[in-house]
Parts: sequence; C-alpha cells; structure tokens
Amino acid sequence: MTLAAEGLPRRAFSVADVERMVEVGLLDPDERIELIGGELVPMSPKGSRHEALKVLMNKYIVPRLGDDYFLAPETTFRMSDDTYLEPDFVFYPASVGPVGLKTDNFRLVIEIADSSLGYDLGRKAGLYAAFGIPELWVINAKTWVTTRHRNPAKDGYGEIVRIPKSGMLDAAFVPGVTLSLAQLEKRK
Repeated sequence: MTLAAEGLPRRAFSVADVERMVEVGLLDPDERIELIGGELVPMSPKGSRHEALKVLMNKYIVPRLGDDYFLAPETTFRMSDDTYLEPDFVFYPASVGPVGLKTDNFRLVIEIADSSLGYDLGRKAGLYAAFGIPELWVINAKTWVTTRHRNPAKDGYGEIVRIPKSGMLDAAFVPGVTLSLAQLEKRK
C-alpha cells in the first residue's frame, strides 16, 4: 500500500490487475496510462511534433536495422509485476523474439517527449536505470535535442550527455542505429 497526499491508504495494482481491468472494460485498451510501482499514471496526450518525429525516426531506422535486432514502437514494456512503461521505441536482439522480452533483453529505449520532458528525464529515466536498461535517449520534440543516458545503476545513469539536433546519435548496443536529427529533419 502507498499513502495518498491526504494520508489515506490506496491500493497498489499489478500489471495483471491492469490487464484484467482492460479485459472487463474498466479501462479502455487505448487509454494512455503507465503503471509505476503499482500506481496508475496518466500519460500526456501525444502532440503533432511528437508524432512527426516518431514517424520520421521509424522510417529512417527500420531499413538500417538489419536482421539481428528488432524495433518495437510504442510497446507495453513490462518491467516487473507492478511496473510497465510505454516507450516510443525499444530495440532488442531478434534472437529473443517478441515473446521473450525482459528488461535484460532491451538494448536501447527511446522516449520522444513533448509536454512530458521533465517526467521522462526524471522519474522514467530513473526507472529505466534501476531496471538496468543500458541506453536511453530522451528526445525533446520541440528542440530535437537528445539527452543520452548510459551506464545504468540503481540510483540513475552514470553517463548523461546532451546532444544537439546537429550532433550524431550512435547507439552503443544496437549496430546500425546512427543518425543526426538535423539530417532527419530535412526529410520531412
């Protein structure tokens, strides 16, 4: 149990509870929520900048990915029994297959943030680090500046670097994922 701001107890949910709520119609299957430590957290609506950047990145990256890695866009990432997130992109070895996904399989997570930038750079980055995700990119949908996180630990990432739109993004753990957002922007 956690305590609400008013000091009243509230019930912590599990991923199975949330899946059941969707199954029986208490939650809409398309409702934008995440489950963090048993708490349902509403997600910000996706804006046009977010969607445009996501489409451009997907179109650019997928043909360059090769056969050894898969990209899953907007997947429900089950991190534990009481936590799931819905990142914009996750990259994992093809040998794992979509059914075998676990936190130790993911090589790169990308979050595109518009109104959720502070949350993605703060609480979500901390969760990804605590669960050992080796690399996280948080891309500001307004400025196209990327904050790259590497070297995860329980208390956060050991290496955090801001890369301007004109800089090169190079995934350390996914061969073929290299791009400049400035060059990508020219493809609009």
